[in-house]
Amino acid sequence: MKIRVATYNIHKGVSALRSRPRVLALKKAIAQFHADIVFLQEVQGRHDRYQARYGSEDLDHHHAWPEAAQHEFFAGESHHSAYGMNAVYDHGHHGNALLSKFRIENSVNTDISDHAYEQRGILHCRLDTPSGTVHCYVVHLGLFEGSRGRQSEALIDAVNESAPHGQPVIIAGDFNDWRNTLSDRLRHALGVTEVFDELGPRTALGDLVRNLAGRQAPLRPARTFPAALPWFRLDRIYVRGFKVENAEVMHGTLWARLSDHAPILANLELA
Repeated sequence: MKIRVATYNIHKGVSALRSRPRVLALKKAIAQFHADIVFLQEVQGRHDRYQARYGSEDLDHHHAWPEAAQHEFFAGESHHSAYGMNAVYDHGHHGNALLSKFRIENSVNTDISDHAYEQRGILHCRLDTPSGTVHCYVVHLGLFEGSRGRQSEALIDAVNESAPHGQPVIIAGDFNDWRNTLSDRLRHALGVTEVFDELGPRTALGDLVRNLAGRQAPLRPARTFPAALPWFRLDRIYVRGFKVENAEVMHGTLWARLSDHAPILANLELA
């Protein structure tokens, strides 16, 4: 079974500059993924101020703010959706979401906030696919390295408890792990690979030099932030029980206007 997946931090549905609504443009852009499963971070479940200012029945207006929660609006009639509320404030809330063409059997959101200034969660969804259950985890880790270390341990515990015995797993989201300190821990603890592990840029000369020196090629995720000129490696897709056919970061003017993160797409085949 082949599955196309994407992960995208949508910056709450507003532009990185001037905070103008981009919800309608995001819906069209997400549709361009042609993805079976979409992992979303910073999804607005509710925002009363934007709704009061930009709410309109005329959804042809590019700054309109739909009445439906963003995950429901993006899902439309083509996908099922689940939402994990993490940050709550007087005028609304936001969190992680999953869109899936496969039926979502169950969803659980686990609070992994490490301190009062950042609300973070892991949204776990069990998907009913033609080839059996696939476990999906939508992740958005904290800005501080110590917090990310503790949150990654919580992620490891959650996966081991909910998807034991090597069951197929997809973990995706914004890890904020710009120094790439978490990948080896996740690989060893969960038996996962990151989609760019086998797809990164390599040369025959480089491989020869490393072989002579007894060294392995460095494993690096893709650069996804900032979207206008990606440099930091923040967003990831880790998989277990899948073969990675290809993966890419979406670049260009469109993506730079929609969010401060660039999305990642990957084509997988169930092993």
